[in-house]
Amino acid sequence: MQQQPELSFDNSYSRLPERFYARQSPTPVSSPALILVNRELAEKLGIDPDWLESEAGLKVLAGNQIPQGADPISTAYAGHQFGGWNPQLGDGRAVLLGEVISRSGQRFDLQLKGSGPTPWSRGGDGRSPIGPVLREYVVSEAMAVLGVPTTRALAAVTTGEQVIREGPLPGGVITRVAKSHIRIGTFQFFAARKDEEALQLLVDHVISRHYPEAAEAANPTHALLDAAIEAQAQLVTHWQMFGFIHGVMNTDNVLLSGETVDYGPCAYIDDFHPDTVFSSIDHNGRYSFRNQPAIAHWNLSNLAQTLLPLLADDDVQSLALAQKSVDAFPAVFLHANQEGMIKKLGLLEYREGDDTLMQDLLDLMAQERADFTLTFRRLSDLADTEADPQTTVASLYEFPDSFAPWLKRWQERIQADDMSAQQRQANMYHANPVFIARNHLVEEVIQAAVNDEDFKPFHELNAVLQQPFVYRQELVHYATPPQPNEVVHQTFCGT
Repeated sequence: MQQQPELSFDNSYSRLPERFYARQSPTPVSSPALILVNRELAEKLGIDPDWLESEAGLKVLAGNQIPQGADPISTAYAGHQFGGWNPQLGDGRAVLLGEVISRSGQRFDLQLKGSGPTPWSRGGDGRSPIGPVLREYVVSEAMAVLGVPTTRALAAVTTGEQVIREGPLPGGVITRVAKSHIRIGTFQFFAARKDEEALQLLVDHVISRHYPEAAEAANPTHALLDAAIEAQAQLVTHWQMFGFIHGVMNTDNVLLSGETVDYGPCAYIDDFHPDTVFSSIDHNGRYSFRNQPAIAHWNLSNLAQTLLPLLADDDVQSLALAQKSVDAFPAVFLHANQEGMIKKLGLLEYREGDDTLMQDLLDLMAQERADFTLTFRRLSDLADTEADPQTTVASLYEFPDSFAPWLKRWQERIQADDMSAQQRQANMYHANPVFIARNHLVEEVIQAAVNDEDFKPFHELNAVLQQPFVYRQELVHYATPPQPNEVVHQTFCGT
């Protein structure tokens, strides 16, 4: 029998008072089977990937065995869901096994999602169909390669059991890795209970874990708030640069670490329009592409409100400090957005008028319903007219005639920068991927697994998405926008 290797667990969150969580083991499943282990991530975490792929590792990944040193819990939090307040949510379908220390000394949560009911399940079964497991694995790992701060997927398994949603579906469990799972909703949980002691403990924990430099500030709580605002501005900027719509930006889905979490109804835009919405339950477009920066701002104002008792002894001063930080978000986001924009357009540095250049391009894209990803990739092709035509996406996308005046303006603008065409194109190719986790491709993967128990498309798509910036003609299928009958109009939370 293969023995479990030693895992370097150090479970700091479960050392907090027990009102932060409930001690909860995952519920075993009948007949687990491995779909995929993320070997690269396992190595980074200092976990033997060969062991993870063994029978002993499978038992841990399925929730059938607790590894030595783990301290499984389900965490408590609250949140605003589509603007409506819910004072108690919590991990209803996930168990945090514990925290491991990576080879580089970083701390990461290991969480099993879809691992059975917890005290926060509110009558649910705590399970996940295989579809959401595969979606989260594909999209989160694709986001990581793009450089977007995100939770990661360590492994996916089937359970050998069915879960009932719109009908019986095969079940699965994903092992999620995060710098932490502490949310704005975690702060809201204790603020709603006026538990200032817990709030202070949480602030100290987050500073120690994510923003140690804030501990040296004159007002560490205020420094934490500013750091969280910066992190969210950077995160949403990344989403906007790749045409990504999160779909469920509730405050319980906003991590203080600044990582993307919860890949339920997420999707990438194909034909661009800023009002695009995919989530089946977002009836009013609250979380549309256009609205994501404003919603991040709103969410951060709720975080600031929870910190009011800790920001200053005087209520007036506390409110003034919080308001100043929250009011800074638009400028922080604008700066981050400009930095992202100049990379996508192949510019050396931001100059006055570049905002207009970018906005005019987006307006043209919306007018023509141009494919978001291929528009920017084709623009990258044009940065160096001497480039090998075999490496371009011209066969997939060409600019309509209506873009001609804008393209002339762009050519004039890039000539004003002291940069070679070759270097500009290399920079643009690295800012503008050709392969993304397109909605119809993810749906193909899910349908093959659910209907035919075929995970080969899942493995193949994951492999392609690990090199999103390098175009190869033989992979044209993965770069091609959906045909009309393939278009995904709605996405679902699913779990």
